[in-house]
Amino acid sequence: MLYSIISNIVDLFIVGVIIYFLLNLIKGTRAVQLIKGLVLIFIASVVSQLLNLNTVHWFLQSVLTMLIVALPIVFHPELRRALEQLGRGGFLNKQLVQKWSVKDINDIIMAADELAENKIGALIVFEKKVGLRTYIETGTKIDAKISKELIKNLFYKSAPLHDGAVIVGEGKIKAAGCLLNLSNKPSINPKLGTRHRAAIGITEESDALVIVVSEESGVISLAQDGELIRYLDKSKLREILFKQFIPRKTNDFFS
Repeated sequence: MLYSIISNIVDLFIVGVIIYFLLNLIKGTRAVQLIKGLVLIFIASVVSQLLNLNTVHWFLQSVLTMLIVALPIVFHPELRRALEQLGRGGFLNKQLVQKWSVKDINDIIMAADELAENKIGALIVFEKKVGLRTYIETGTKIDAKISKELIKNLFYKSAPLHDGAVIVGEGKIKAAGCLLNLSNKPSINPKLGTRHRAAIGITEESDALVIVVSEESGVISLAQDGELIRYLDKSKLREILFKQFIPRKTNDFFS
């Protein structure tokens, strides 16, 4: 008897954790409205069964079945994001965290700051645990050491690769002119352009961190985990990046 009670409690706890994870996953996405619709149809189906409205109940059950079958197709990006989050959550991810030098981070910060001052748009993607090979292959491979001058040259308006994203990782600039998937989050400010949507999009699909420089306003933003932090100055950007990529002792030394 006691074993059965404990088993039921554990069972309910696991289901609760799964539901909580799924709700956090779809928060702020287009899936929220569909889930609300499914709940309403389900309630209507239960009510129709209780009232012996057989035809209505059959119709609602058919609609629910069709929607459930269509879910994996319609919400393929959200499902892929969920699986990637599970994969990089710990025990499934065997990749080592990339090491970054203080000079590399400072060069990227200075480049972003000078591009912002001149209102030159930029999109700089930091590769972390999740590999970005798919995106690297859409651009031009660079494989050069990170430097402020090179990053600035890649984004100047006359440069052939200035419209795409620059991907950095493993102490080098891996590629430039890369194409990123745009986010479809309905909560994104409609005034934000393609660069910002691309930055949010890749952070929804991976653990990448992205610096965005607005061409219109020169505002520096940072995208991570599908969210955007705007109006960053050089010191705040350095604080965030050092916390992310530089060991704590080194970070304290240079603060």
